[in-house]
Amino acid sequence: MLEVKSINVSIGGVSILRDVSMKVEARSMVGIVGRNGAGKTTLMRAIMGLLPLRAGSIHYQKKDISREPPHLRVHHEIGFAPEDRRLIPELTVEENLLIPAWAAGVTDPQRRLDDVYSLIPEAADFRHRRALQLSGGQQKLVAIGRARMTGTNLLMLDEPFEGVAPALSKRISEVVASLRPLGLSILLSGADLRHAGKGLDMVYRMDRGQVTSD
Repeated sequence: MLEVKSINVSIGGVSILRDVSMKVEARSMVGIVGRNGAGKTTLMRAIMGLLPLRAGSIHYQKKDISREPPHLRVHHEIGFAPEDRRLIPELTVEENLLIPAWAAGVTDPQRRLDDVYSLIPEAADFRHRRALQLSGGQQKLVAIGRARMTGTNLLMLDEPFEGVAPALSKRISEVVASLRPLGLSILLSGADLRHAGKGLDMVYRMDRGQVTSD
């Protein structure tokens, strides 16, 4: 489904990713493991088109999307939950969930919203609360739900367990596990992916901007 081929990415003239290659097969769950600063977030941002490539290519469903802008990649049914959640604080949970569906022009936003509430009932419970009123772990759950609104083929979760209380880490792992039967591919990153359990089909290890093993 997704193939990253020898990509190089620089930020502010500093080389961050060097010849990184990886694959995510259809209906699989793939992990990217590495300490802080290893390049995991940069890799995910590059896949989403938020950072330009200096070299290499990104293919999605056999199509080269290396130069597609981020808003077009959403139309490929790719969803992204960034490490820092990026919720809009003053908007309600439901508004935050609906924004990507509205922006992408999906024709069935209410059905997708209902699916998210079925997947994450907690989000339905505080749908009318503003995002700034949620805990960090609750915001992570909402960010996953928001990514799911557009990510019906590929879901990318950057550090979903980072900085979250143990109880909520367990809950997030349950949500991630419940995504597997839905038939989508999942790419998740973290310094420690033990919370992902035995659900990972492949693990890539990163250090200093390179894949060191898989």
